[in-house]
Amino acid sequence: MNLAVKWQIFVSKMASEEYIILIFKGLKTTVKIAVFGLIIGIIIGTLVATVKVAPKYKLIVRILDKICAAYTAFFRGTPMVVQLLFAYYVILPLLGIKGVDAEIVGIITFGLNSGAYVSEIMRGGITSVDKGQFEAARALGLGYGTAMIKIVIPQAIKNIMPTLGNEFITLIKETSVLSFITVTDLFKAFKTIAEANRNYEYLIPYTILGLIYIVLVLIITLLVRIIEKIFAKSDRKAESPKKKAKEKVNS
Repeated sequence: MNLAVKWQIFVSKMASEEYIILIFKGLKTTVKIAVFGLIIGIIIGTLVATVKVAPKYKLIVRILDKICAAYTAFFRGTPMVVQLLFAYYVILPLLGIKGVDAEIVGIITFGLNSGAYVSEIMRGGITSVDKGQFEAARALGLGYGTAMIKIVIPQAIKNIMPTLGNEFITLIKETSVLSFITVTDLFKAFKTIAEANRNYEYLIPYTILGLIYIVLVLIITLLVRIIEKIFAKSDRKAESPKKKAKEKVNS
């Protein structure tokens, strides 16, 4: 079968409103689970990173540190597909929970997985912030948590923005395993189209699928660069009064 015939088969399928709706549904699901997974991951990762960099003087902090270490070891040491299957086909039945939407399971699992990676990213971002910033905040009477939330973490997020963008890209691509728990994501949509003919024509559908993933990655990359420029612009505005003050002093 030549390429022209394969293209005609794909176009004939795409002429059906059913498959167009299926693709947009898969795209929506892919983006939604990746976005919410990243949001949950940032929240969990920030909390875990805060525990990891906290002084280990108190027993409760040492216990939390061990729990966080076990959490990151599990989610970084096992494949995403294993985590999804374990959550959907093992954990839910063991707990006797029925009727849970597979998308919800996907969002929670992606969030937990992302949290393990973001925790290490955030820990690196926190340690990259000048210690004098934290010490100055403590000297002004701010508590450990307040100093971290108001002073250190915002600066850390700016430092790790490109890496967070990479994490989002990874989540977008990893959504292709959601079909294992019956979620209709972008991959499942194109797989359904490919298998909807007698010849099981995969070349054109999977090529188009790959191009869509590339476009999504390029869009995310562009958004991250825009955010970085906004941060850089705000930093320059914040530094300009300090420079003017120094120039007056030196003059």
